[in-house]
Amino acid sequence: MEDNNAQEEVSPLAGQSVGGWGLLQIAGCTGLAAYSVWAFILMPGFRRVPLKLQVPYMPASTKQVAHVMTLLKGRSGKMVDLGSGDGRIVLEAAKSGFSPAIGYELNPWLVRLSYFNAWRVSYHRRVSYRREDLWKVKLNDCQNISLFLAPSVLSLLETKLFSELPDGARVVAGRFPLPTWPPSTVVGEGVDRAWAYDIKAVRQVQSPKQHDTPV
Repeated sequence: MEDNNAQEEVSPLAGQSVGGWGLLQIAGCTGLAAYSVWAFILMPGFRRVPLKLQVPYMPASTKQVAHVMTLLKGRSGKMVDLGSGDGRIVLEAAKSGFSPAIGYELNPWLVRLSYFNAWRVSYHRRVSYRREDLWKVKLNDCQNISLFLAPSVLSLLETKLFSELPDGARVVAGRFPLPTWPPSTVVGEGVDRAWAYDIKAVRQVQSPKQHDTPV
């Protein structure tokens, strides 16, 4: 009897449309959920950074990670990912033998997620994720750099990299190329494309006067 009663109560609703008010409620809930993600996960990483230097989080695809590793193949030593997001590039670098493998990410939630992802594959002791502003990180001893950043910050980043990195360093940029540097190698197509820049070669063709203002 209970099952029959339940069916009788539900059946009148089965063919009804959601209606304008229902759609409005759904939209409101969706908007609230999106705001919650922004407020509690993404926003904390932006509060300490000037607007023009903010870079939204967008995870690298499997192909993009593979292209970074291709452009760093045969290299070794310290590897740093600027704006490391969920840590997948740093994790793959550690698996490929880079040591230390370090990610700099200002958002504390993404730092925690990065360590969780590394812990799942027992690599949490072989990687380092640091909650630091990439603009304040000193890169003088970095031989391998990766970055997936917005075009709006790349020209400023060129100046920082040019003035701090050693001659033997290689920079790999994903999604967007560095605006004025000549790439040594390019792999991939479309949004999965990645560009490699060798600092010594860049310095041979760039005028130092173009990079004499530190960030």
